[in-house]
Order: sequence, then structure tokens, then C-alpha cells
Amino acid sequence: MAVYTKISDKDIILINKKFKLGKKIKFQGIKKGIENTNYLLKTEKGKFILTIFEKRVSSSDLPFFMKLMDLLSLKKIICPKPLKDNYGKYLFKIKNKKACIVSFLSGKDKNNLTYKNCFEVGKNIAKMHKATKNLKIKRSNSMGINKLHPLLNSINFKKSKLILSYKEFLFKNLKEIKKNWPKKLPSGIIHADLFVDNIFFKNNKFSGFIDFYFSANDYFAYELAICINALCFDKKKSKFIINKQKVNNLIKGYEKIRKISINEKNKLNILCKGAAIRYLLTRAYDYINTPKTALIKIKDPKEYYQKLIIHNKINSFKEYIH
Repeated sequence: MAVYTKISDKDIILINKKFKLGKKIKFQGIKKGIENTNYLLKTEKGKFILTIFEKRVSSSDLPFFMKLMDLLSLKKIICPKPLKDNYGKYLFKIKNKKACIVSFLSGKDKNNLTYKNCFEVGKNIAKMHKATKNLKIKRSNSMGINKLHPLLNSINFKKSKLILSYKEFLFKNLKEIKKNWPKKLPSGIIHADLFVDNIFFKNNKFSGFIDFYFSANDYFAYELAICINALCFDKKKSKFIINKQKVNNLIKGYEKIRKISINEKNKLNILCKGAAIRYLLTRAYDYINTPKTALIKIKDPKEYYQKLIIHNKINSFKEYIH
């Protein structure tokens, strides 16, 4: 459940004065998602999403995210487009929190992607990368490889037997990954959080990307590594197994639009390890620090522990696709 901030008709009237959304606004909370509060607004002009930013997103990053979505929309990348108010501003305050209105994206997420879906996703990621390559706006990756050590050091391992059992593994692997991390690869702005719930489909066809609130400058191939971890594993009972056909289709779709260099392919394994440890660390941290009374479903750190072990057994790009 993700309606942390309740709003009233009075709030909606004030929002409508700023954005001129139309008459007879109906609004309802959206329970999906865990980070921000979202409302669906319906008027005779169409549908819109009101997002109220809760604690996780730093307010100093918000102008970057708004500008990015606006520029991507102009470049025909399917994503929510932020609206500007009467004064040309994207952001406003509601209940003392920053908020924005974005266009409604039709479609919904799928729990399990088909091979064809993976191809389509790969193709659209490459289109997005081509669109962001020369953008002048910049944001360093707050969850990039150099930011993971402070996160690891902040984990109180004594609070959980499960997480304590990962301690040595985490320190050893992060040290190894940082040592072998690529120095230079093609880069630009990446989405940096393309899980199934941030990819929409309509009638089984790709219909857009949402939730750009981790977007940052990083390697394009690192985006693919995040997607391999998030989209290309199957779960059999309690074990995760890499689906090489899904990886193959994701890569083929991507290469329809942008060729992946030999160097990027050679570095894919270390990038996959980096992506796996990034999510293992955030899940380990949340597993310990989220109160049991919270309405948020804690994501299982064991998933990314298993995935990192699998990447540690892979030695080449070919092993991901054959």
C-alpha cells in the first residue's frame, strides 16, 4: 500500500487552479508501489497521475527527474510527461511535501515477460539510451558502485541471523567487484531501476517506462546488467535460474537499435555482479531496518544472493546467451 499522504477535495481545487486539468476531477489513491504516494486524477480532459514525493527521493534531484522525463517525451520515448503549472514550473508543494503531475501512461506491468517482451524491452532501452546520450543534464548515480561501501558499512549485521550469514560474502564480493569494475564504457543517462513493475505493456505490446527516480549517468551496459538480473531469471520452487533465451532476446532487441561493443560484452559479467550486489545490499539493509508493523512487503535478499552466486560461476558473455 502506498498512499502515505491523504488529500482532500480542497487540495484538488488548489492543484487544478495551478494546472488547469479540467472540470469534475475525480481522484483515487494508487496502492501499487512503495516509495511515493500516487493518485489517479480523472477529468473530462483525460487522466493524470499526481505523485507526492515521500522521504526516499532527495528534493534536490527532483528538477533533474522532471527535465529528463520532459526531454525523453520530446524525443518520442514513451514515458510519463511532467506537466508545467501556470508559471512554467513542474514542482509544487502539498501537505508540506514536493509533488508533480504527470501524464497518464496506458497499460500495466507484467510479472513474467515472454521472449518477445524481452526483445521489445531491449529495443526500447536502446532507443532511450540513444536519446539520452548527448543530453546536457547530469546526475551521478547515488546507487553506483562507488556508493555501495558506505551502504554495506551501515548494515547492522547483529540484527539478523540471515544477513549476518552474508557478511563475509558481501565484503569479499564488493571488494572484488570494485577492483575489476570497468574504467571506461559508453555512457549516458540510464533508467537504473528497470524491474517488471516499471515496464508497461498494453495488449501484450510494450507501452512505456515509468518511475525514473533512480535515473543517473552511468554505463549503458550496466542498464542491461540490471535488466538481466531483474527480468531474465526464472524461479523454480525456491531456486533462481538464469533464462539464457530471455537474455539473448533482450540483447538482440537492444542491438536492433544500438550495437554493443566487444568491450561492453566482455565486461557484462562484472556489471551483472555489480547490479546483483547493489540490490542484495539494499534488500539486506531494508530487511533489517524496516519495522515489522510497516505496510511495505519486504523484498527477499536471498534472491540476489542466489543471483550473485550464479554470476560468479559465469566467465564470459557467451555463457549468458548459450
